Amino acid sequence: MTAPLTPPHRPSSDAHHDWQKPPAGGGPHAPYGPHGSHWAASDKEPQEDLATDLRRAGVVAALVTVSGVLLGLLWLWLAPRVPLVSDNTAVFLSDSEGEEAIGADGTFALLGLAFGAVSAGLVFWFQRRGGIWVSVALGVGSVLGSLLAWQVGARLGPTDDVVAHAREVGKGVIFDAPLELHAKGVLLAWGLAAMAVHLGVTAVFGPRDFEGEWGSYAGGWGAPAPSAPGGPSPWGAPEPSAPSGSSGGPPVPPVPPAGA
Repeated sequence: MTAPLTPPHRPSSDAHHDWQKPPAGGGPHAPYGPHGSHWAASDKEPQEDLATDLRRAGVVAALVTVSGVLLGLLWLWLAPRVPLVSDNTAVFLSDSEGEEAIGADGTFALLGLAFGAVSAGLVFWFQRRGGIWVSVALGVGSVLGSLLAWQVGARLGPTDDVVAHAREVGKGVIFDAPLELHAKGVLLAWGLAAMAVHLGVTAVFGPRDFEGEWGSYAGGWGAPAPSAPGGPSPWGAPEPSAPSGSSGGPPVPPVPPAGA
């Protein structure tokens, strides 16, 4: 019985992982730097980008908030009035079955939805790059603009001192009640519409940063590496088979004829 042959040289397990090691001194195809560390980007560039994004977000929030003045003026103009009447002892609704109070809330909500769609479209048009800070600024500015519109419409509308106003106009004279919001949830209509529209237009028309870049690296990630000239196939392709009718062994020299 003979012992199994031992190969003269057995490579270590680390030899199979040489492809993972970066070339000495770095190189154009090395994923790491010359000292074996990741590429270290400058800290100045991210800080400049963050400062630019914050500056852009501040401008967006300020402009959206200031536009709340226009919303307040439109609400004051379009909202239905609640008629009141006094008999010198108390103040009553002139039309007890009227829906003017609900109409004021509904008008504010509809205006908020319209302002949300318009503001989101304008922000996307001028800030097509987008970003989390621009979206946050749009949402915050919409809420602040709704609060500003509410205060503008209430302060520029009829006085909130109903008793003094009733005494001023006299008995039996119809006058307008103060412009108020009974459903405070309508203050969120502008913000919800702005965020929804901005998210939608960004998803449909926004830039796609990685489109067309993955397949351009070295001919595509799925492309096989070229083999060396005259060398074996890198994927272990089988050698070409011998012609039909041959045994695949070494060539046999011709047998000379008898008597030669």
